[in-house]
Amino acid sequence: MSSTPSSSVVEARKALANRLVEIRKDAGLTGDELSARCGWHPAKTSRIQSGKSAPSEHDLRAWCTACNADDQIPDLIGMARALESMYTQWRRMERTGLRAAQESVNALYERTSVFRVYASRVLPGMVQTPEYTTAVLRSIQRDRVPIDDVEEAVEARLDRQRMLFSGRHRFGLLIEEYVLRTAVCDADTMAVQLRHLLTAAASPFVSLGVIPSGCDRPQLPVEDFYMFDQAEVAVELTSGYLRITQSHEIADYLRTFAALGSMAVHGGRARQIISSAIDALG
Repeated sequence: MSSTPSSSVVEARKALANRLVEIRKDAGLTGDELSARCGWHPAKTSRIQSGKSAPSEHDLRAWCTACNADDQIPDLIGMARALESMYTQWRRMERTGLRAAQESVNALYERTSVFRVYASRVLPGMVQTPEYTTAVLRSIQRDRVPIDDVEEAVEARLDRQRMLFSGRHRFGLLIEEYVLRTAVCDADTMAVQLRHLLTAAASPFVSLGVIPSGCDRPQLPVEDFYMFDQAEVAVELTSGYLRITQSHEIADYLRTFAALGSMAVHGGRARQIISSAIDALG
């Protein structure tokens, strides 16, 4: 699982491209003729038809008008908007600040009964302390977000944490040991965070597994991902936020989660690793 859009995005983009090719052919136009009618370079038509470039809504309207197929515009725009919702670059998702990005997933969290979360970079947001969350979001804000609303974003994430103990949700968390020892904040903040993780793990609604460093690995580490029941998977990529809803890809993530879970330790052994990480902080 790489840091590029998944096959869901590729397939959806290709489907849209194929529709546009059919509309052009039905109109009896060549690619060059369509380009001339639309007023753009033929290379743009080629990129759109191959699925390499995503057409804008303006492009779709121009394409259909050139082909005398204005009746196709609403359906094509609907396809394009659905495609756009699958993969969102961080810079677009966070253009109005980090708080809006946090609040955008509230409804999804509320309707989810069973969460499955795999963490290979930072601890899952559901078990973060305010100070740890602040350190993580501050790092993101400095790197890519011009608006500084970190304080409000932290409040939004913490407000969502009430679900952890509501009894209406179940959480399966798998965390790489590396994450327990990663310095995203100062030692005192990390020690408090790890003790909070021990408290959260004691909840009857939380199943915590730690994947020990150096264990035999039939499954290599992957990007952090969140599974919402078996309806949707969110993957936090280097470049953006990937939303997966196709059943065969969700099944892939279920298998990956199971493979990662088979390497994890739970209960007393997991607590022992967390306590060791606290001790290592001095």
